[in-house]
Amino acid sequence: MVDDAAPRVPPPHEIIIVPPPEHEDRTALLQQCIQVRIDVFVHEQGFPVEVEVDEHDPTATHWLLRLVPSLKPIGTIRAHRVDLVGNSYYKLTRLVVLKEYRHYKFGGNLVLALHDWVKDDARKSGIVDFVKVVCHSQAVRADSGGAVAFYRKYDVIVMGTATLYRLTAWFSSLRFRYEEEGDLFDEDGEPHQKMVVRLSLSE
Repeated sequence: MVDDAAPRVPPPHEIIIVPPPEHEDRTALLQQCIQVRIDVFVHEQGFPVEVEVDEHDPTATHWLLRLVPSLKPIGTIRAHRVDLVGNSYYKLTRLVVLKEYRHYKFGGNLVLALHDWVKDDARKSGIVDFVKVVCHSQAVRADSGGAVAFYRKYDVIVMGTATLYRLTAWFSSLRFRYEEEGDLFDEDGEPHQKMVVRLSLSE
């Protein structure tokens, strides 16, 4: 999640890619990514810890946002490639920034870093025109508290008697050009919306 407060001058920071599985530093850096996710998804938002660490973590590509020079972890994002017959794409998941740092708009920087890597990886695999990125955008009930303040800036939909706020316009506002695909669906007990963007490899 990303906050909606006015932009401020961010503290010194860096975004690094966690090394591949065979690298000696991967375990420690990956654990820092997972701990940030647990702090947000489990402790702040109430998702069960059992679903936070999954089968993709050992092989996915992870980014770690951290302060410098302290190297304090404050955010993360993850991507993995999905190869299906006639439909290969990259999946953006586990985007989080610690609550006290969300007003610096670090979430957008993490998404852009992921997009740059996706385009480079796609070119290396022989893709020459466009590459698809998919994410499942979390939606929040109006009376659930917590993350609702962030979603209120954006577009609203009504399902029965429950008003839902969604992340759709956040991606659009940062010129990410994600578009909705399909209907809302349940994931880990919360409504989500599938979002898709096709990145040009000529840019």
